[in-house]
Amino acid sequence: MVDAFAWIEYLDGTSRGARVRDLLEDARNTATTSVVTLAEVLSKFIRNRKDPTLALKAIEDNSAVEMVDTGLARLTGELHAEQRKKISDFGLADAFVLATARKKSARVLTGDPHFKTIPDAVLV
Repeated sequence: MVDAFAWIEYLDGTSRGARVRDLLEDARNTATTSVVTLAEVLSKFIRNRKDPTLALKAIEDNSAVEMVDTGLARLTGELHAEQRKKISDFGLADAFVLATARKKSARVLTGDPHFKTIPDAVLV
């Protein structure tokens, strides 16, 4: 699961983004992006007056976009409530990423400090 933090670093071409690129290009890995993450990245591009089409194409070309259903929404709500007990500003989008990763038995690729204590996370 690639989260918004990792995608932004990748799209901005930073050193962290280079690590994301290496992981995306590694044939042993399969990348997935939550549709919620996709919306988050597109919003950031629009707010920063960047072409969101570039972000959309990069994400669609480099990962499978995972949709939300009621089962995933329920798991997200449960994880969000659980994480908010520990991290007061743990966001709902982060909970969608974590829930999707757990549903798929995957890890979260991120640089977001909200994930530093979460065993499912690979920090870049």
